[in-house]
Amino acid sequence: MAASPQHMAARMETPSLIPSAADRDMERYQTSYLAASFEPTQAELRKRVVLTTLRTWQARRILEVGCGMAPIFTVYPGFEQMTIVEPGARFATHARELAGDDGRIQVIEALLEHAATQAPLSDMRFDAILVSGLLHEIPAPLTLLRALRPLCTPTTRLHVNVPNARSLHRLLALEMGLIDDLYALSERQRTLQQHTTFDLQSLADLCHAAGYDIVGQGSYFIKPFTHRQMQTLMDVGVMDDRMLDGLMGLEKHLPGLGSEIYLNLKPADRPGFG
Repeated sequence: MAASPQHMAARMETPSLIPSAADRDMERYQTSYLAASFEPTQAELRKRVVLTTLRTWQARRILEVGCGMAPIFTVYPGFEQMTIVEPGARFATHARELAGDDGRIQVIEALLEHAATQAPLSDMRFDAILVSGLLHEIPAPLTLLRALRPLCTPTTRLHVNVPNARSLHRLLALEMGLIDDLYALSERQRTLQQHTTFDLQSLADLCHAAGYDIVGQGSYFIKPFTHRQMQTLMDVGVMDDRMLDGLMGLEKHLPGLGSEIYLNLKPADRPGFG
């Protein structure tokens, strides 16, 4: 699983790069995200994995970094405190509308790197931190992960997930001659202003450098085709819920080839961290 030198530079950002609102056009991103074919289905499948993780951890104080249009509190009611940090105005407003008058939920409209250095977030600590479908989209994922460290206790657990460079559909495209590099950004990735294509090794290297140790890892959902092709199959009735469930289960027979990968992490207790 070790990364070849020629790919490492493409997959890992320059650590000194500091993110800012100018690095991403959030309005264009929100519009592109909402228009992306198959993404709502992929997001629901992703949420299954996140939900299972939270239930296993029995998390009560939760930080969700970036919530999109479907905050995790809509499917995980067993929390005491839910904090969302979301830089997209449209997404943050929607989360507040969904939260209504639930006093357990706080939505902070800001970049995590900025919010983490000031109250109220800087004074808070969490059982679980979710960084779901985000690290590949930002220019400096190392900076974000490091900004989360002060919000952790020794028992805090983090769940991170990203698209998989070694997904079956990318391997198929490589063998068909449609792409010549598993780690190159696709047209869809460019449309969504994504910056990085990870495999498990490069994601693990990033999280280790940020000060975390891995307590669990894997991939999920075997996706044979592109988002657009998958949506077409759903539109014509070929791809149904039963088949989606089968493709989720299929990963255990094709380990590591799922469309997305995840790591479960804990704060490292080693020199330089803690």
